[in-house]
Amino acid sequence: QVQLVESGGGLVQAGGSLRLSCAASGSISSRNTMGWYRQAPGKQRELVARITSGGSTTYADSVKGRFNISRDNAKNTVLLQMNSLKPEDTAVYYCYYVDIFSSWGQGTQVTVSS
Repeated sequence: QVQLVESGGGLVQAGGSLRLSCAASGSISSRNTMGWYRQAPGKQRELVARITSGGSTTYADSVKGRFNISRDNAKNTVLLQMNSLKPEDTAVYYCYYVDIFSSWGQGTQVTVSS
């Protein structure tokens, strides 16, 4: 089983930046994917970005060019640098990990004011 601990959410004005961090611990496979989903009030949870242990990345169209995901395999951490934030980025952001099984973090609130 893998445990995930997130940090870095908060309140920021539109156009600002935030960085989310997620640390994984437990039974971590050498081949895995980590990433971030988000869920805004009244909406379904959606993929924001993900990165494989080999470094391949995927981004939602809505964040391309503004967000950057990276990872440190030695530390089992994944970072999400969010720039040029918009009010529509407001959501609870969830870190996730998947190999054969999946694990989720507790979520961290990101609020972007206009």
